[in-house]
Amino acid sequence: MTKFWSFYLPQFHSIPENDAWWGEGFTEWSNVKTAAPQFLDHYQPHVPMGTGYENYYDLSDPVVLVHQAILARKYGIHGFVFYHYWFSGKRLLESPVNYLLGNRYFKMPFCLCWANESWTRRWDGLDSDVLMPQSYSAEDDERHIRFLLPIFKDKRYFKHRGRPVFIVYRSEELHDPQRTLEIWRSEARKAGFDDLYLLRVEGFQGDLDPLRHGFDAAIEFAPDWRCLTRRVYLDKHGRWSSDQEGALAGTIRNRVFLYDDVVRAMLAKKKPAYKRYYGVFPAWDNTARRQQHSATIIHKATPQKYQRFLEEVVERTRRDFAEDDRLVFINAWNEWGEGCHLEPDSRHGKALLEASRRVAEL
Repeated sequence: MTKFWSFYLPQFHSIPENDAWWGEGFTEWSNVKTAAPQFLDHYQPHVPMGTGYENYYDLSDPVVLVHQAILARKYGIHGFVFYHYWFSGKRLLESPVNYLLGNRYFKMPFCLCWANESWTRRWDGLDSDVLMPQSYSAEDDERHIRFLLPIFKDKRYFKHRGRPVFIVYRSEELHDPQRTLEIWRSEARKAGFDDLYLLRVEGFQGDLDPLRHGFDAAIEFAPDWRCLTRRVYLDKHGRWSSDQEGALAGTIRNRVFLYDDVVRAMLAKKKPAYKRYYGVFPAWDNTARRQQHSATIIHKATPQKYQRFLEEVVERTRRDFAEDDRLVFINAWNEWGEGCHLEPDSRHGKALLEASRRVAEL
């Protein structure tokens, strides 16, 4: 059986840091609600559809997470990959994971992905304005893994062939990845585990053998930025082309690509010599975060196209991986600010979830 793991963004609750940086009460919804269409038939804003919890939910309410888990499992999603924000001992957006650890009603498998980037004003286009820096040291590597080990021992935590799974979003940012992973593995063995199963996300530095950094395997980030192969423009007659001449302003000031083109390019990639799990995505549009300039929009995504993409990836996974190693990573459960979510919305309802379930049952 192929198991679907969906990345999960814990941004939907206010924290003092975001209040200070972006304004009181800021959450991901603050940007999502203000997004506007940039050209004809551009789906913005993305509006969540109620599914047993409030539309614009607040993750400070533990009941929300339980409802999400029930919904995801019903539609074939095996587990959530929660983004984990750790800055030399300082955690941010930690409440959802804290809640589930003490909540016996949350029954879904889960694991963590360390989003090891510095926080900047990138959403404002100011990458150089650092809000929360990321730094590395051997001492912090030890402190980090000792914090994680009790979480790994939770019976719901994802263990691949008995080894707790931990994912690093940008292994190329680690100052000494081999040292970091050696410390982590050593501490895990001292705690009674045979080893860890360590994965790197292949997003910014592709085709890097994970073994070079000490990882066991890679996860294909979806969409693969190298597969944004053909930028397109829309003219006033509703015609798409690669010619900017006569194009509507919204497709000039943003970067627009077609879902079919991106998926085709991803599926055409050469299989690497190292182990890499497949990734899929239902859609992508970060207009909400970029606020009408320099957004990356992957247009004309539909639940039907997503289902065909997922079907092909599942077929390849069954061919390429052993039965107990068939994992597919979906980006994402709730990246609303990037228009990339399986959660129901006002346009498609539960169609993306229904597509996921159909493929899971094949």
